[in-house]
Amino acid sequence: MINLIHTLEECWYLSPPWSKEIPPLSVGLLERVYVTTTKSFGYCCGVEWLQDDWSYAVALNDEMVYTSALQLRGTGKLQSGIDKPVFTLGQRVVFRCNQDVSKLRIVQGIHLIDDFWTYTVEWASPSLTECDGKLITSGERRAWVTDTDLVSV
Repeated sequence: MINLIHTLEECWYLSPPWSKEIPPLSVGLLERVYVTTTKSFGYCCGVEWLQDDWSYAVALNDEMVYTSALQLRGTGKLQSGIDKPVFTLGQRVVFRCNQDVSKLRIVQGIHLIDDFWTYTVEWASPSLTECDGKLITSGERRAWVTDTDLVSV
């Protein structure tokens, strides 16, 4: 039984939440965008897979706005002077700081925070509970980590 749990955990970490192929991004990282809800321009400084879709972080002056692709219009112009992230969405990495047996993970998000790139990976398996005959995952299982916490596979 323990081997089955271990195998399930390894499959969970390496099974992309978006299924087999990564859905395309509507706007690129560091792209200048127009946010229709605020009627202002900013730039995309993060993207993360949440609730079966990409969620975008947009820097608008001194604040951060999180929005879906429906509220964004890309301009095709990139913010200059910022290094690109070390890892890419969907890339398999080893999560060095995790104490679990399985350390392989998939990058599910990338954010630029205070001029440093951070990456979203799952750090723990889901805890499964049953409610009204349906299986529900609970708990926050994702962590934002830096490139020093990850190693390319």
